[in-house]
Amino acid sequence: MKPNTAFCFDLDGTVTRREVLPIIAAELGLAEEIGFLTQMTIKGQIPFEMSFRLRCRLLAEIDVATVAKIVEQVPVDPAIAAFLGEHREQCFLVTGNLDVWIARLAARLGCRVFSSTAVVRSDGRLGPLTSVLRKSTPIRELRGQYDRVVVIGEGQNDMPMFEEADIGVAYGGVHAPAREVIENSEYVVAKGETLCRLLLTL
Repeated sequence: MKPNTAFCFDLDGTVTRREVLPIIAAELGLAEEIGFLTQMTIKGQIPFEMSFRLRCRLLAEIDVATVAKIVEQVPVDPAIAAFLGEHREQCFLVTGNLDVWIARLAARLGCRVFSSTAVVRSDGRLGPLTSVLRKSTPIRELRGQYDRVVVIGEGQNDMPMFEEADIGVAYGGVHAPAREVIENSEYVVAKGETLCRLLLTL
């Protein structure tokens, strides 16, 4: 593994073994609505930003601390989590999820995060979104700091990362990678242990 390589991981369905927003929705009785939007987004049938804003609107009246506590318990792939911990100076999470929802989970994983951002209102509920992450932006930023950027993801919404990266890895540990992601990848793997062994050779 070359020392001046950045590894950028999608969070949902890559590092985590389940999608974050559907877990939140199930806990809060909004599974059908959030699940529909999530699946349409993964398939590329709804633009990510539009879908994400709609999903946030559905969850806006829920206490942010409650959501963060739910997210903290989301299961992660142990091999990938170990890789992140061992190489945290080179590893980054690139996720459209909100910083205020994923902060505890991100702290548990221990690496830098690029995410969407929002304000928390004085009553503890979700306020306005201040930014919705464009996944190409952190890749461009990191290319100015590292010799190479390797990206790992599976969904249609990860394509902006793959288009900017030096090396793409389509990961199918939870979902089958989108066809376009596979077409824009140098490697396709389906298990966390295999993924980490591959990354160590790059």
